[in-house]
Amino acid sequence: MADFHQGGHVATLHNLRSSTTEQMARDLAAFGASRKITLILPSLFSELQGEALPQILDELEKVPYLHRIVIGLDRASEAEYRHARKFFSRLKQDHVILWNDGPRLQAVDQRLKEMSLSPAEPGKGRNVWFCMGYTMACADSAVVAVHDCDVVTYSADMLARLVYPVANPNFPYQMSKGFYPRVAEGKLNGRVTRLLVSPLLVALKKVLGPRDYLDFLMDFRYPLAGEFAMRTSILPDMRIPSDWGLEIGLLSEAWRNLSPRSVCQVEISDRYDHKHQDMSAEDATQGLSRMSVDICKAIYRKLAADGTVFSEEIFRSIKATYFRIALDMIETYYHDAAMNGLHLDRHSEEGAVELFASNIIRSGDIFLENPMETPFIPNWSRVHAADPDIMGAMLRAVADDQEQYSPI
Repeated sequence: MADFHQGGHVATLHNLRSSTTEQMARDLAAFGASRKITLILPSLFSELQGEALPQILDELEKVPYLHRIVIGLDRASEAEYRHARKFFSRLKQDHVILWNDGPRLQAVDQRLKEMSLSPAEPGKGRNVWFCMGYTMACADSAVVAVHDCDVVTYSADMLARLVYPVANPNFPYQMSKGFYPRVAEGKLNGRVTRLLVSPLLVALKKVLGPRDYLDFLMDFRYPLAGEFAMRTSILPDMRIPSDWGLEIGLLSEAWRNLSPRSVCQVEISDRYDHKHQDMSAEDATQGLSRMSVDICKAIYRKLAADGTVFSEEIFRSIKATYFRIALDMIETYYHDAAMNGLHLDRHSEEGAVELFASNIIRSGDIFLENPMETPFIPNWSRVHAADPDIMGAMLRAVADDQEQYSPI
């Protein structure tokens, strides 16, 4: 059974195993009568051919309270878009597919580029940003949820628990973040959270001194979880990072825009697994190495925006402090794994810590060389101010794609 511990800044909503998915679904259907709920699924076409997404659709078919499902489809040709139309057609809910590589949405993107408002690079952040823009353009949903399409342990209960805190009109929460243990195939996963983010936040607090922002991040059980839900009223002012710092960037935006008391984390699963990234130790532009650099930069940028002054000496101190803390944490994780009959390879764990320590310095050097770097995509309030018709153009582009390209 879960505990009921509360950390301080952020409310933690546990799964005490005393209610059922069916009960929550009935509540959400009642809430949804006046507070419509939209689900965003950012997807690569390749995920349609994997094992996870078909199982996710099996579960979504059971969900009675969703008003709409918005699917952002990346890296798809015309034939693949048509195939996606057929693939998702079994969904009982109203659903639309944003063919991000299609000529119509590419034309919308070109309009954004001409105003220097287009996302800087492809990826999940860009996909989610366009889906959020489409959802705002529809102007008929009060709640939007986002989760990945590669969760192989997905269940309808995960979605119900994720959206409940922000859909319930009696709760004050504007944003909810999922958390869960990362355990699969007899071992502990979640290396970037366990071995980078957790010890790095402790190290930053030791080197820089107390920071409310660091305490806020440290309250989250799984800050890199890709599952979150928000009330749509806050979407126009949310700046979505375009790099792999998406999850940390969103939490930073929540810290900037919202009271911590209006943010919660909710236990959505006790069994979670998804696609694993390679460490890519020899290529800092790929895999977990790239992710670690982007996450560090996202945290440094936020601290700098709040007045923290960084230097090469400070980054060296952060690295040294991080390294000692991370090695101590490996020992704790080993004990936790052993007590639960799980395997933990201390050699590979220490190798990951060495890579992350190197990337703490690498990301610091990048930050110092270009402290004005802004990988955030402009928020939709700015986009609407620059071109009030752009959202309408998105709606027309998606509708025209659906009309022209029939499923195959």
